[in-house]
Amino acid sequence: MPQAALALAEPHPAVALMARETRVRRGAAPRAIAGHEVGRDQFLLAGDAYLMRSADGIAIHYRRGEGVTVDAPDDADPRDLDLWLHGSVHAAVAAINGLLPIHASAVVSNGRVHAVSGPAGAGKSTLAAGLGNAGLPLFCDDTLILDVSGEGPVECLPGHKRLKLWPEGVALAGAAAGQLVARDYPKHFAEPAAGSVEAVLPLAEIVFLEPGERPELCPIAAGERIARLQDDHYTAKLFAQAGGLSRRERFAQLARIAARVPMRRFARPFDPARFGEGCRFVATAIRGAAR
Repeated sequence: MPQAALALAEPHPAVALMARETRVRRGAAPRAIAGHEVGRDQFLLAGDAYLMRSADGIAIHYRRGEGVTVDAPDDADPRDLDLWLHGSVHAAVAAINGLLPIHASAVVSNGRVHAVSGPAGAGKSTLAAGLGNAGLPLFCDDTLILDVSGEGPVECLPGHKRLKLWPEGVALAGAAAGQLVARDYPKHFAEPAAGSVEAVLPLAEIVFLEPGERPELCPIAAGERIARLQDDHYTAKLFAQAGGLSRRERFAQLARIAARVPMRRFARPFDPARFGEGCRFVATAIRGAAR
């Protein structure tokens, strides 16, 4: 008896969109978009296009429907290219196509994503690595892409960035340090202790890291959530530029998103000796929230 052919599952529309729009080719990048020249160590998002130039001469251009063009010197370090393509370029492509990039690492519990956000140096990646030791798999590192287009739960796109830790983060999390992320960027790639998840999943919450005398989790009210979505990271700036909205329209948009996303602040001591205590506390809270 002949076997029926197995139908392949259709990819999530946002995942398919990002795979299509982030296709990379080599070529000449323009010097300007929307009539504005972009110099070294600058970027510009205008309309459906994005252009960046690094201080060492790498130029990357994206236009909706055309994919990503890389214009780099022959001696450019491939690791530098990888950092740009999986960092600000990926976030810009997402923002131009209506997705929301946020500055966060994330783990998974009971089929839902728990994002950890905070300013640079707050310990997002290190906490995600520590939560891996508590059995929570990694979803993404440093940048989380959200699909806020539907009316139901906000959906999270699978992580496109590998876990990266400073040497002190490697020691705190007890991780095995892999290769250096880049020649002049002394973070190390690290394997998440509980593995990683590659599936579109609903967002359970965003947890914002803050210093405190003892581990404590507190809800964030709706009004403050709007401010929390407007940090000074490039992800928030790219999303604001991509919308082409007035300040009033932008505020209304963020209010709609904030109303759909639970948020908590996680205060914990920055004492390295108490890192494990903080990880156990927040892991227990995440598992409790997931039930």
